[in-house]
Amino acid sequence: MATHQRRYTNLEADVRESYLALQEQLPGLFQEIFTDPAACRTVVVVPGLSLDADVLAKVSGARHYEERMLSMLMLLRLPNTRVVFVTSEPIAQVVIDYYLSFLSGVPAAHARRRLVLLSAYDASPVSLTRKILDRPRLMARIRAEIEDPEASHLSVFNACDDEVRLAVSLGISLYACDPALAYWGSKSGSRRAFAEAGIDYPDGFEDLNDFDEAAEAIAQLIARSPPCRRLVVKVNEGFSGDGNAVLDVSELGDRPSPQAVRARLASSLEYEADGMTLESFEALFERHGGIVESWLEGRDKRSPSVQLRINPLGEVELISSHDQIMSGPSGQVFQGSTFPADARYARALHVPAMRVGEVLRDRGVMGRLSVDFVSVLEDDGWRHYAIEINLRKGGTTMPYQMLQFLTNGRYDSESAHFLTPMQQVRHYYATDNLVNPLFRRLVPDDLIDILVSRRLHFEETRQQGVVFNLIGALSEFGKLGLVCIGDSPATARRLFDDTVSVLDEEAAAGADALPRY
Repeated sequence: MATHQRRYTNLEADVRESYLALQEQLPGLFQEIFTDPAACRTVVVVPGLSLDADVLAKVSGARHYEERMLSMLMLLRLPNTRVVFVTSEPIAQVVIDYYLSFLSGVPAAHARRRLVLLSAYDASPVSLTRKILDRPRLMARIRAEIEDPEASHLSVFNACDDEVRLAVSLGISLYACDPALAYWGSKSGSRRAFAEAGIDYPDGFEDLNDFDEAAEAIAQLIARSPPCRRLVVKVNEGFSGDGNAVLDVSELGDRPSPQAVRARLASSLEYEADGMTLESFEALFERHGGIVESWLEGRDKRSPSVQLRINPLGEVELISSHDQIMSGPSGQVFQGSTFPADARYARALHVPAMRVGEVLRDRGVMGRLSVDFVSVLEDDGWRHYAIEINLRKGGTTMPYQMLQFLTNGRYDSESAHFLTPMQQVRHYYATDNLVNPLFRRLVPDDLIDILVSRRLHFEETRQQGVVFNLIGALSEFGKLGLVCIGDSPATARRLFDDTVSVLDEEAAAGADALPRY
């Protein structure tokens, strides 16, 4: 098979040169500004998802996922920090007020003076960063809000060439992975990083360019790993499992021809994404390349994830561990997470994840990332197989940031527990995918009324309760996100179940049952 590593950047040479010069400011910024709560700084937040438009089209309410980075408003706790938050469409003021209410000890008027909300007023599927770049006056407004470029940085969900162009145009550093290194966050790059780290990962092939190469790889994989019943085919740039498909190969025998496999690919792929077709999946595979690998069998399987950060000084920091809540036809679509990961294996995940972080650090990677695993219970205990790397923020970023900001606590790697300053343990149950068609009857103001009247809010004194997100998707998609924080896994899950029951009840209530104002 003739394989190659795909290019992930096509930046103009002068832009690339300017970007690298700006990035040289980051170590000093990290040492002098990030570590000083009283330092003057500006954080420009552009929370759009710069991902394949066809992949994002499979995600319900994808444009509202910009709201997941509203956790960055908690930076306004720092008295001299300004936050410039730019979105595709304006965010309802009631949603902004809701997040500002979590800023304990900071007068709301003081926080609002340091918060600048800007919008492209554009709901099209074009990436948010491209919308900004195409609007010179919006760019000028953002630039005008940056008081000191050398004490400022750009924060994004993920970094592609347009995010680099935006940082250069604004004259500020980009705190994210260099797009030139994005290969290491692809499915193929992940497998190569796992090999360099010397950790377990599924048998398979990477850097495949089309279905013909995939068929040849599958034929080889079956021949060297009989008996083989199922394999998984993944697009390099899939998101939240929607670029994955499962192939039943049990009827192909131990030494199938590539032609027989190619016919099987055309007839029997089972897609994780709703509405995916053979034509669209094959087109994605050819556009981005992909991998094939063995399907991990087991009577008890989990999907944990470890979050890391590689800071501008080149230090690999362990942030947290989670168990991912998965759904979809074969359980590969991310729905939410429980934190921390199961105590039976959470600490065992730290070592392989840190090894991956060190490999990526040595390659020049910087910023937040996660390493996802499939953990299988075998006769002698849990065995962990690394599955993929995400060189970006993700579905576990906002819940953990809110927990950290609200409690001022930290993840203790020795115990794999999250501890508050009073050494109290905290857990959460979180999802971005709470969906009920009846939720469309509610607008954001209704949700705020409900959470106040039914006491579904986070209680600072007890440091437990519920935090909502994706509120903007409520009325259009009947979709909502929430983080339920408790002192045990059972408490967090009970908060979740109780909250869902209340929301279902309130959404189903007839007009006559609603309060009069």
